[in-house]
This record gives sequence, C-alpha cells and structure tokens, in this order.
Amino acid sequence: MSKSRKMKTLSLLLLFLSNARSLSATRPNIIVTMADDLGIGDLGCYGNKTLRTPNIDRLARAGATLTHHIAAAPLCTPSRAAFLTGRYPIRSGMASHLQIGVFIFSASSGGLPSDELTFAKLLKKEGYATALIGKWHLGMNCGSTDDFCHHPLSHGFDYFYGLTVTNMRDCKPGGGTVFGNVFRFLLFIPLQIIAVAFVTLEIIHFIGLLRVPRVFFVLLLLVACILGGLYFFLHHYRTLNCFLMRNHRVVQQPMSYENLTQRLTEEALQFIKRNTETPFLLFLSYLHVHTALFASEEFAGKSKHGLYGDAVEEMDWSVGKILDILEEKKLANKTLVYFTSDQGAHIEEVSNKGEIHGGSNGIYKGGKANNWEGGIRVPGLLRWPGVVEAGLEIGEPTSNMDIFPTIVKLAGSPLPDDRIIDGRDLMPLLQRKTLQSEHEFLFHYCNAYLNAVRWHPRNSTSIWKVFFFTPKFKPEGSNGCFESHVCFCQGHFITHHNPPLLFDLSRDPSEKNPLTPKTEPRFHEILNVIQEAVDGHRKTLQGVPNQLSWGNLLWKPWLQVCCSSSYLPCHCDQEFKGNISSLKQHGQ
Repeated sequence: MSKSRKMKTLSLLLLFLSNARSLSATRPNIIVTMADDLGIGDLGCYGNKTLRTPNIDRLARAGATLTHHIAAAPLCTPSRAAFLTGRYPIRSGMASHLQIGVFIFSASSGGLPSDELTFAKLLKKEGYATALIGKWHLGMNCGSTDDFCHHPLSHGFDYFYGLTVTNMRDCKPGGGTVFGNVFRFLLFIPLQIIAVAFVTLEIIHFIGLLRVPRVFFVLLLLVACILGGLYFFLHHYRTLNCFLMRNHRVVQQPMSYENLTQRLTEEALQFIKRNTETPFLLFLSYLHVHTALFASEEFAGKSKHGLYGDAVEEMDWSVGKILDILEEKKLANKTLVYFTSDQGAHIEEVSNKGEIHGGSNGIYKGGKANNWEGGIRVPGLLRWPGVVEAGLEIGEPTSNMDIFPTIVKLAGSPLPDDRIIDGRDLMPLLQRKTLQSEHEFLFHYCNAYLNAVRWHPRNSTSIWKVFFFTPKFKPEGSNGCFESHVCFCQGHFITHHNPPLLFDLSRDPSEKNPLTPKTEPRFHEILNVIQEAVDGHRKTLQGVPNQLSWGNLLWKPWLQVCCSSSYLPCHCDQEFKGNISSLKQHGQ
C-alpha cells in the first residue's frame, strides 16, 4: 500500500473514531439521584472516615467530583423547583415570604406552576422515557382532588411512584411530631379558652347579668369549628398526608416504611429494564435521610452513626444497585449518572428520644434552612465513562441548577428562549474545554429574601461571599437554630449587617473570619461590584403568583386525597404484599 493510501486510510479511521465518539457523547440516558438533607461530610468521597458509602464513592472514582457544588436554596421545595427548572425559585413563585418555606400538606393548592418548563418536559419532547421515583414536594392539585395540576405527570414525567409531599417525623409511628407547639399554643389552648368563654357567656346570659348577642355565640362556634378541624387534621396527619402514589392513584395510605428503600429501588430498576432500547430520564429522589429516619432490617443497627448512619448506608446500597443494572444491561457507557443532595444536613434534628438524627456538613458552618456553606454546599458527582474523565475533581463554583441546561443540551433540545435560565452547561467544565465556571455571580435566597451573593471574578482564585443578614443561632455559640428546630429568614430571627459580612471562601471556606477594610484593602470595591450585580439581578425579576402564600399553603379539606370511600379511616395497601418476592431478588 502506498504512503498516500496509508495516510488516507488512517485519516478515514480517525474520522470514523471521532464520529463514533461524537455519537456516544450525544443523547445519553440520564439518571439523576438526589438525597434529602444529606450533608456533604457524610460521604467517603468527601472525607468521611466512619460511614460506609462504597457505591457512591465508586461513582466518584469513575467520574467527576464537584467540590464547590451549591444548592439553589437551603430548603426542599425551592431547591427542587430550581433543580428541575434551572431557575432561581423566586422566578417561579416557589419562594415564600412567610416563615414556612415548604409545602407541608398534600391538600394544599400551591405548587410548581404549569407554565414552568422542567428538564423532564423537554426531554420527553425529544423522545425520552421519563420517570420520577421517590419524593416530589412540589404540589399536587389546584382546585379538586383530580385536577393534578402540580403533579409530576403534569411536569413531563411519564411515570411516578412515590411521595407527593415530604417524609416528616409525623409519618412514622412513634417518631414524634413537628407540630408540638402548634398543638399546644395555637390549637389546644385556644380551644380550651373558647370553650370556657362560651360556657361563661352562656351562664351570664342565662342569669341575666349581661345580654350577649347570639351572633357572638355563632362566631365563637365558627372559630372553634375551624380550630377543631385543623386539630383533627394534625392529629390524623399520618393517615391523611403520608401516602404513596403510582401515577395518579394512591396505592398505600398511610405509607409503610417496611422495605421502603427496596421498593423505590425496585421501581427504578424495573424502569431501566423497560427502557434498555430507548433513551430514558430517571429521577431517583430518595426519602433518605430526611426525618423520619428509617432503615430496613439488613441495615438497622449496622452503622457507627445510629439510625442516621444506617439510612445513609442503605441509600448507598441503592445507588450500587442502579450502577450494577447499568453494567448488567451494558448501559454504563451510554448513561450520565448524577448524584447530589437537595441541601445540607439538618443539624438541629434530634429525635424525641434524644438521638442525633442530623448529618455532617464537614468543615462548613450552618446547615439546612440557612445560606451558610453548610446549608447549601452539597455533593455533586457525575459519571459518564468515556466522556467524563475518571477521578476528575472540579473546585469551581457550580449549582444544582446547572443540571437543567446540561442534560437538555445533551438530549438535543434547544434551551427555551422565552425565559431566563440561571443554570449553566457543565459539559465544558467536565470535558476540560474550560477551566473556569460560567457563574461569575450566584445569588442565595432565604425563602424570598436575598440573603447572600457569591462572586468569582474572572481570572481570579478568590471567591467572595457577602451576607446581608444571618440567622441568630440559638443557643448562642451553637452552630444552628436548636431552639426553633430550623432557622428562619425574617424578623427577630435574623441579624442585618451594614456593611454586609464579607468572606473569601478560597481562603476561609468555614466562614470563620469576616473581612474588614483593615484586613481586605479592596473591601469597599468588592461590595460595590456585588451591589451592582444585585441591582442588575433584581431588574430581571418579574412579578409572579406566590405559590407559598397562606392561601396556597393551608390544608384544604376539598383537596384531601383518600383512597377509601370515606375520609376516615383512609387506608389501602394495594402494592406492598405483591412486591415482596421481587424485592428479595434485589436484596443484599
């Protein structure tokens, strides 16, 4: 063969290999896995030495580890809204002006608006099979029990199996309640006062000491009925609010924790098996490790960190099963797998028996519900063999909102041009085509209030972060809001700072030492640049309906889902027994 023909053949071979690689790097299967309230310090790949997370660590070794990965909000509902849409939650009305920043009732009317575009909607349009397994927490109905306006199936998912709200300690028998003070101070005591007032006024009216208008008695009875109805609901919270759905149908009410992680994992495995020949999107949204904590018999009592550690290790087992099925079906090289948490660990979580039920945020200050790094610095692991370099570590600021443009582009869909997308495509960073994040500024909201701003100047190693206000940790000197169980975003719960607190996270990631004009010569210049960015950001915000207003948050009896013909007892278990045999096939 002549030299020219050899060169031509070699060129054709290189072109073929290049095209093959290009094809392998397009339209991959997508698996996004999200833990609930998992601390970045809970995983071996982020430095934990006592919890066993071999499968999540295996994911890290085979792909990229993001060490400066940020949740868009420090609470479940707004963080998940941002994750699915690639937009700050303030843009969709999923950021509260109240102290309550998440949905706590399934029979609320708020939720992710129907005109928001999730990555599931866009991938579905591109021919992807889509499924959500696990926690949703972004609403369900608007005006009736069957309109499903906020349901996962209305936001691009073909298949749903899981919990529409969240896993609260009230869902687990013996787990205690988060409504303790509500019961006592807002319901039980007022009901007692109303009862005493009613009887006293009736006696006074009867003996003729004072003529009380009958309308006053009617108003007292009306208030008593409203409070009594709310007391009734909270007393039956587990029955009415903690249920599993398959698509639009309630299949288990109340939810059973027995083999729950195995059931969710089995659903995910079956979805993958059904779609080996079709591009698919699987969002596996774990209930671990939000309280109420739970672990199956195989994991209970096996970790060094009590029930919390057991739950982490069981979740790791589930991640291993997902990775194993990809290997078994020869899908590993065709699948991008992402693992994260919706926010940092809830460090104030202590059980009613005094056991610590919160995780570790490592070296970072604070935790869930506040914008100290511990509340928003989360795991970020991405694996795609042959496309993302194994063992890659990226310390540039990235956001969980970045998943939206990343996978939408990979699926071949154009990004929407009728709205602002705050996330940035991660592939240039992951493939080392660029070494710096596209995020020059990241804005951190505490509910609907702009709390902090992160600035990573171009061609600089500094990462500046300013706080306009911070939560008051109680008791003083602690690392959380233990007296109120969670930090709040307004009123006497916060301290305003003028000038704002300034940190350089590249030198002080634990946020221990606020900078001053004496310790940072550019102090005022930095604050001026950040204020200009804030002014520009605020100009991009538009008024939208508040999905977390009182009217949208409160329990509405006419929206209450009940799988039986009468409201009480709401009880059904249509799936559990039939799944036991298949669960055993995928056990340890």
